[in-house]
Amino acid sequence: MVPPPATGMHELLEQLDVLEKTANLSQSIADVQNVIDLLTTARDKIAADPQTAPLTLAKLQDPVKKSLEQAQKDIKPIYSGLNKYAKALDRKFKDKPIPPASNDALSSHPKLVNRAIAMHLLREGEFSVASTFVEESNRNPPRPEPTPGTPNPALDDSWEKDLAEVIFNSEKLQSHFKEMYHILHELRQERNLEPAIQWARERSDLLEARGSNLEFELCRLQFVCLFATQGRDDDNDASMEEDPRGLLAAYEYARREFAHFKGRYAHEIQQLICAMAYWQNVVDSPYRRYFYNNSAWEEVATSFTREFCSLLGLSADSPLYIAATAGTIALPHLLKLQNIMEKTRTEWTTQNELPVEIPLPPSYHFHSIFVCPVSKEQSTDSNPPMMLPCGHVIAQESLERLSKGTRFKCPYCPTESQPRDARRVRL
Repeated sequence: MVPPPATGMHELLEQLDVLEKTANLSQSIADVQNVIDLLTTARDKIAADPQTAPLTLAKLQDPVKKSLEQAQKDIKPIYSGLNKYAKALDRKFKDKPIPPASNDALSSHPKLVNRAIAMHLLREGEFSVASTFVEESNRNPPRPEPTPGTPNPALDDSWEKDLAEVIFNSEKLQSHFKEMYHILHELRQERNLEPAIQWARERSDLLEARGSNLEFELCRLQFVCLFATQGRDDDNDASMEEDPRGLLAAYEYARREFAHFKGRYAHEIQQLICAMAYWQNVVDSPYRRYFYNNSAWEEVATSFTREFCSLLGLSADSPLYIAATAGTIALPHLLKLQNIMEKTRTEWTTQNELPVEIPLPPSYHFHSIFVCPVSKEQSTDSNPPMMLPCGHVIAQESLERLSKGTRFKCPYCPTESQPRDARRVRL
C-alpha cells in the first residue's frame, strides 16, 4: 500500500529529517582543509627556494582544482536540502498581510509599550540592554498618536505616566531582579535553599498576608533534603537505610523551624514527622510523595518567582510575552475576519473589544470584567472597581453611596475606613 503524501507539519518534519541527514559538512571541511594544506606547503617550498616557484605553481593547479570541485560537489546536496525545506516552509506558512493599523489601540499609549519592553528585558536578566533602552527612551520620549475614535491620552494620561515611570526609574527594580536571578540560580543549579529561605523569612508577614505557602514549601524541601542526603560522604556511598544521621539532622531541623508553621500546616508537619518511622523504607511508605518528587525543585522555583514578582506588584509572567503569544494565536482569526469584512464591505466598529471570540488557552483567561457585589452591576470607566483597605472590592458608585463622604464600614467585614483610602483596581 502506497502511503499518503505528507502534508502540513508532517512534510516539514520529513524535510527537516532529510536536511539533517544530508547537511554533513565534515567532508566539505576536509576538502577545504586539503586545499589549505596544499597552498601552505607550496608557500613554504617557494619561500625556501624561490627559483622553484614556476614549477611548484604549475603542479599546484590540478590538485587544487580537483579539491575545490569535490568541495562544491559535497555542498550541493546541502543546498538542495535547504531549498526543499524553504519551499516546504513557504507552502505551510503562506505570506499573508497583517491586519491594518486602523484599529491599533496601542499607538495611543507608547509609554506603556516601552514599559512592557523594558520590563521584559529586566525579567529576562538582560539588565544592560534594559538600561540602554531606558536611557534612549528618556532621551527621545515617545509621542502618542491617538487612534481615530479613541480618547486622546495626552488629555488624561496621569495614571499612564505614573505607571510608566515605575520602570523608567529602574535602578532599584533592576537590583530586585538581580537578587531574584541569584536566588533562582542557587535553587536550580546549586540546589541551595538557604538564600530563598532567608528572603522568604525576611518577608514572612507580607507572604502570610497574601496567604502564600512559599516559606513553608522551602522549609519542607530543606527537611526532605536533610532527611535524604545528610550523612553521606564521598568515601562511603551510604544510603538512607544504612545511615540514620540524615534522620537526626532532619529531626533537629523540624524542631527548630517548624514550630511557627504549626498554626496553618499542622497536618503536613505531622505527616513529615510520621515519615521518620519509615526511615529505613520510605519508598514504600504512605509518605513517599514528599521524598520522591522529581519536580519539587522546579515547583519551589516557580512559586518563588511568582511571589517575588507579586510583592513587587508585577505578574509572574512577562506581559509582553503574554501579549505576543495571545496575538499570535489571535492573528489567523483576525485575518479571516478581515477577509470577510472586505467581501461584505463592513467595518470593525468596536475599538475596545474584538468582534469575534478568540480561543485562547485557559492560562490566558483573565478576569477583565468586575461585577460589584453590592450593586450587582458591571464596572465601567466611569464606575471603576475600588479596593478597600481590608481587601474587599466594590464599585465606585457603591462606595460613594455607602460612605457619603465620611468614615464607613465595609459591607463584608467589620473594618472601617475613609473613602480616600480606597484604591482603584485596573483590570
